[in-house]
Amino acid sequence: MRIKDPEITGKLTKKGVVKRGYRDVVSRTIPRGKLTKKAVVKQEYRDLVSRTIPHIIRTEAENERYIHVLESLCAKSHPTAAEKELVELLTLLIEEFEERHYALTPASPIEHLAELMEANDLKQKDLIDIFGTPSIVSEVLHGKRQLTIEHIRRLSERFHVSPELFIGATITAEPSPV
Repeated sequence: MRIKDPEITGKLTKKGVVKRGYRDVVSRTIPRGKLTKKAVVKQEYRDLVSRTIPHIIRTEAENERYIHVLESLCAKSHPTAAEKELVELLTLLIEEFEERHYALTPASPIEHLAELMEANDLKQKDLIDIFGTPSIVSEVLHGKRQLTIEHIRRLSERFHVSPELFIGATITAEPSPV
């Protein structure tokens, strides 16, 4: 019996094996020579996986290759169900690799402040209104003095960020001199 689907050609045997030259594709969901939608999706997924050969990513080159494949699949306007499945698998593999290799270390409150100052093109003198004196600004930025609750409140208002960004291991409750 011949299968008339242009995607899957070959001879269907009694056991549901489609003879295709160099390889056999097992499909137990092919009743009476007709391909069900589920069988077509499975076959398409098998073909995609056989071309991509997804596995645990161990090198930067493999990661880049999978990112390229993922981007090409995501660029399709109407991806098939098999392509969506492969997108999900590649996303998991890429995320796992990047979490292992590009894990961000938690930044300290002072590192957050320094980054915000740089992003807003501010100097120490621009923070005197928050800290009260130039010496307190310097001491805080050099780690010689802890941020107070009032400093944290003012910084979060100034930069429009959550106060949690400036909360470290220890906070002093001393009032600001201003």
